[in-house]
Amino acid sequence: MFGIIRPCRHRLSENLRTEWMAHLCGLCLALRGDHGQFARIATNYDGLVISVLVEAQAGRSDSWRRTAGPCPLRGMRTASVAQGEGARLAATVSLVLASAKVRDHVEDGDGALARRPVAAAARRVAARWDRAGARSGADIGFDTAVLLDAVGRQAGVESAAGIGTSLLTITEPTETATAAAFGHTAILAGRPENQAPLEEAGRLFGRLAHLLDAVEDLVEDAETGAWNPIAATGADLAEVRRLCDDAVHGVRLALRDTKFASKGSGKLAHVLLAHELPRAVDRAFGTTGCAHTTDATHSGSGAPEFEMLGPEGSQGAPPPQSPWINPPGGPGGAPPEPPNRGRRRGLIAGCAVWSGLFCTCQVCCKDPYHDPWTGEPREGLCHKCDDCSDCCDCCDCCNCCNCCDGCDCCDGCDCGCDCGC
Repeated sequence: MFGIIRPCRHRLSENLRTEWMAHLCGLCLALRGDHGQFARIATNYDGLVISVLVEAQAGRSDSWRRTAGPCPLRGMRTASVAQGEGARLAATVSLVLASAKVRDHVEDGDGALARRPVAAAARRVAARWDRAGARSGADIGFDTAVLLDAVGRQAGVESAAGIGTSLLTITEPTETATAAAFGHTAILAGRPENQAPLEEAGRLFGRLAHLLDAVEDLVEDAETGAWNPIAATGADLAEVRRLCDDAVHGVRLALRDTKFASKGSGKLAHVLLAHELPRAVDRAFGTTGCAHTTDATHSGSGAPEFEMLGPEGSQGAPPPQSPWINPPGGPGGAPPEPPNRGRRRGLIAGCAVWSGLFCTCQVCCKDPYHDPWTGEPREGLCHKCDDCSDCCDCCDCCNCCNCCDGCDCCDGCDCGCDCGC
């Protein structure tokens, strides 16, 4: 699971959280339906923006949703998930770009991919995903050749780069690919007048994703000797930050020129692209942090007031869960009874209880769950938040008015301010 848009639960209203999860699950299930179970590992947070944009322009109807069966990542609950051409386009784009990421790791010899047999198998998977993406793209009128061409040009652009090369030269293939994906959402939604502004938004989104990935990997790449565009060009981080801030502003302006189906249909798209992108930049550059502590995130009942919708960080983090839909007593039924305080379980008994907690996703989703050996309350993995800021900052682009109500700032905002709320 990867992506730069990782909203924190306290910044989304309940309706928007439900919508966000519907598109994420819809993307995952579209990957499975079109490309098989293994393809679900290409699910990413940024890909669901494609599905969100299609639905926001076309207008939601009953045909855009279906009820999905129980899933461990939803606490074994059913859920209403997105379906249709938007979800399929998101799946196609995610699969093709994931194949590019696999090839990039193979070229860099990252981890196990430094071994020839593993690298050869990864190349075969990437080639299969390219072909599968091309087939599903053709079904919805999207030519993935532009994505594959951009991926193919990236290696040559990087090899030709050196000190003094513009970062925008290096990000151009990524910009081209994301512009095509964003622009096609207008075609699928029957809004050809939106194609130009959405292509611009996509181009800047691709630039931002490429640069933020380089910023987050800069230290690690220096330690491992991997190629990094910032180090290779000798770019100053202040200049990189300026490019990122300009891209965020450009995306916001492009959204203002995009016509959605109704006044409320573009809320989630606006929150993700106008509000969360600046926070992604702050997170990558380390200029913001979580202002919530364990004590501050719980009400008197002991229930958490917010959870991360995204992972703990950009690398090595667990996949997203949906902790807010856990039933009382834990997903999938009642949890194993915690041991009495002061009594510890033995190794074997503790392992057996831990297996039950893990298989029912309580280690990830429940907050708190009880330690299988000591019985002490523990925080579920997906409840750890490292990128959310004070609740009062959630309306940071709506300072021109007082119509935003707490943390639900874009779930009823009618201010007409520059940010498009």
